[in-house]
Amino acid sequence: MPSGSLYANDQPGQYPASWYAATAHFLPEFSSLTDKVTADVCIVGGGYTGLSAALHLAEAGYKVVLLEAHRVGWGASGRNGGQVGTGLNKDQAELESMFGKIQAKALWDLSLEAVQLCKDLIHQHKIQCDLQAGIIHADHRQRFVKGSREFAEKLQRDYDYQAIQFLDQAALQQELHSPLYYGGVLNLGAAHLHPLNYALGLAQAVQQAGVTIYERSPVLSYSNGSQVEVKTEQGTVTANYLILACNGYLDNLEPKVAARVMPINNYIVATEPLSVAQVQDLIPNRYAVADSAFVVNYFRLSADNRLLFGGGESYSFQFPKDIRALVRPRMLSVFPQLTETKLDYAWGGTLAVTANRLPYFTRLQPNVFSVSGYSGHGVALATLAGKLLAEVVAGTAERFEVMAKLPNWPFPGGTLLRWPLLVTAMLYYSLRDKL
Repeated sequence: MPSGSLYANDQPGQYPASWYAATAHFLPEFSSLTDKVTADVCIVGGGYTGLSAALHLAEAGYKVVLLEAHRVGWGASGRNGGQVGTGLNKDQAELESMFGKIQAKALWDLSLEAVQLCKDLIHQHKIQCDLQAGIIHADHRQRFVKGSREFAEKLQRDYDYQAIQFLDQAALQQELHSPLYYGGVLNLGAAHLHPLNYALGLAQAVQQAGVTIYERSPVLSYSNGSQVEVKTEQGTVTANYLILACNGYLDNLEPKVAARVMPINNYIVATEPLSVAQVQDLIPNRYAVADSAFVVNYFRLSADNRLLFGGGESYSFQFPKDIRALVRPRMLSVFPQLTETKLDYAWGGTLAVTANRLPYFTRLQPNVFSVSGYSGHGVALATLAGKLLAEVVAGTAERFEVMAKLPNWPFPGGTLLRWPLLVTAMLYYSLRDKL
């Protein structure tokens, strides 16, 4: 993908028009950096990763400066599907075959901690973000149902995780009134929330903890050394440590990360408010849903009874001119009963994937760290990443290294060819989904 994801589809310093923005608990705008300042730790990026790292570092006594190119929660953290899920973008059986049972168990335990950390932060800081329990994974092909049964049984048996249950087609139909699906699993330990209000709540907690936040302060470059010097358009931060928490909006700031982490665009629509009867005819218990399509459909009900439906990816630099036209057919394939329903909002966002869909934790220099590439699992994992980053800065690297040991190789051709090759692959999988 060409560089410039920070500005390709959005106005500088403005939240994109979305249902999330329309219902957000906005904070007063933070000032831009226009001077030379010093800190123990400089964080680049005001999403979940950066905010969580800032909060945990401040609570540990560090002087922290956070730089955000636009507004806190402006990127994927304020635009995503709001699903707070367990696990990684590979199931436990696959992780066991890749890394062995001990490391697979360590990864699972960290994912559970990630979900619990989100819940704890919401409770501790009284963040009003419509937190609700339960995510369904729905199989859009009959042949996937056996795997869902085995997955649920494995987590119950080998990981003592009893919050998950297999749903055959009849049981699934009780929870999800769609003709598209054949079975799946219900994970009551997972949750869903209003992602922008969660990010804004974290930002408020960060501010109260003493962190200095600068908005509208895009980073141009940084220098290596025993201290790092981070340059913005109008100011400089000198710090002992640097954390890059940019995910899909890294652009060309760090070539090593850019070669391994690919930004892609995804889209969400929000319907007009639905009646109580319509809600009962969709997802009566208000669980979030993600399905088994490679280009995944994900959806849930909002607090004001809208269906928030995400799906569809584009492989050009710009968002499509008509997001509604892209997403509506996917929504109607899941819920044909919404044929006459109006779509009040439509928006896009940029997330980041890696070649193997595992997150990329790395120490670029002894005092420079980066975490990104959550591959669709960013709400919980990014929140945990911030905590692990705070630990490694404080000198306790063990848990950070569990994630850093995950293999991540550059996309073939690096940043030059990663985009056309990914386009080819995604088009293939999209076609496979349709067939």
